[in-house]
Amino acid sequence: MKQEIFINSTPQESRIAIIEDGQLAEFLIERKEEMGIAGNIYKGKVARVLPGMQAAFVDIGMEKAGFLHASDFDDVPEEVRLMSESGEEVEFEEAPKPQHSSRRLPLEKRISRGEEILVQVAKDPLGTKGARITSHVSLPGRYMVFMPGSNHIGISRRIESDEERKRLKEIAQGLGTKEGGFILRTACEGLSKREIQRDHRFLTILWNRIQKRAKTAAAPALIHQDLDLIARAIRDFFTTDTEQVVIDSARDHRRIIDFVHQFMPRLKSKIVLYDEKHPLFEHNGIEEKIEKALERKVWLRSGGYIIIERTEALTAIDVNTGRFVGKRSQEETIVKTNLEATQEVVRQLRLRNLGGIIIIDFIDMEKEGNRKKVYEALNEALKKDKARTNILKISELGLVEMTRQRTRESLENQLLSPCPHCEGRGRIKSAVTIAYDLLRAIKKQQADLEDGKNIIVRMHPDIANFLYDEKNQSLDNLEREINHKIIIKASAELRHEKYEISSS
Repeated sequence: MKQEIFINSTPQESRIAIIEDGQLAEFLIERKEEMGIAGNIYKGKVARVLPGMQAAFVDIGMEKAGFLHASDFDDVPEEVRLMSESGEEVEFEEAPKPQHSSRRLPLEKRISRGEEILVQVAKDPLGTKGARITSHVSLPGRYMVFMPGSNHIGISRRIESDEERKRLKEIAQGLGTKEGGFILRTACEGLSKREIQRDHRFLTILWNRIQKRAKTAAAPALIHQDLDLIARAIRDFFTTDTEQVVIDSARDHRRIIDFVHQFMPRLKSKIVLYDEKHPLFEHNGIEEKIEKALERKVWLRSGGYIIIERTEALTAIDVNTGRFVGKRSQEETIVKTNLEATQEVVRQLRLRNLGGIIIIDFIDMEKEGNRKKVYEALNEALKKDKARTNILKISELGLVEMTRQRTRESLENQLLSPCPHCEGRGRIKSAVTIAYDLLRAIKKQQADLEDGKNIIVRMHPDIANFLYDEKNQSLDNLEREINHKIIIKASAELRHEKYEISSS
């Protein structure tokens, strides 16, 4: 797979495009006034404990208190929850023992109001919700994720070679777990013992500094701030498989060179400074790709398409054959469309950063074998996704239910805001509906009008024209019925559905 990373950096924002085989696979954006706090470590003060929810709200110095669930406090996390911040699935050499909820003390017995605790932000504030926080601190480095307070060693499941896993296991066991446990990330593959030891030493020193700051700081206080978006992208996405990293800021180019020199000096030659006059993203066709990532309809190469609809609770994705008619049978056409859709659906999930509950409505297939084939293709495609996912098998109706890890706002929420005209519905009332609403409103107000007074109605020009062209007879009839003259005035200042009724 050919991967390229393009970075557009300005004083206002940083934008990063991950291109895989010529397609926009991920798009990350961080604005200076909206910088995320995921990964930051705070010394917080417990504001409230809610026994009924087994949760607490912790003041971390933000506008909204952080939300701490009982499962994210003190106890050793269950194996299924112990993954790196980048979402890599982990296989533990000595798996943690599951913590049975029946053996845990209630949260109100373990934490009290006013208590000061060290927490890390697991999820940025989303919408009206405050940040999701945890006391299970993890410090991601270039090659490993360090987990203070744990003694478990894990290796990314993305490293498939048994021989390589055995080698890394021996290196990991040699590092020891006195300061904490750790996860060896996919980037460890092929590395020398010295390079891994250097990352381990850097993270343990960092943790000691964090502990010292936490002892003297008064809560609420920021103890450790995670890397900015550009540094995180280099840390998490830049690998030996990356062909080039292109950045259009000389200042950030020097910063990346210094970062790469410290952690991966062999890759410095792949860092390129773009200094042309034509904007970087325009020059590489990325702006157009970003615009398409905001559309609800996505075309497939075969002529089929998928529709992506987001609601408050879930995201629904509908697969359709569209212009694709196939060559042999209807079942074969459907299967080909569904198989092609699996790749595009996963790409869109990553690109748009869609999380939570996701329902995929594949085209109905008659044969169980074909349903299995599509399900396996979807599972295989999801291996490219670093976010954690949980997927159920295709139902007889062709539906797939799945969940996807959500740690930051979706691309749509970052770049768009609800339409003030349709109030987020995506549709507005038709002209005829508004016209009939208006006629009823005029009739309703007739009782309050003095004899001889005219009724003046201000409305959007499109609705005014519709009334004159299509409903002129209806206006005449209403004037005779209420015995008042109706004067229509077009006003471009009013929204499509709004109108104002007065008298003179």
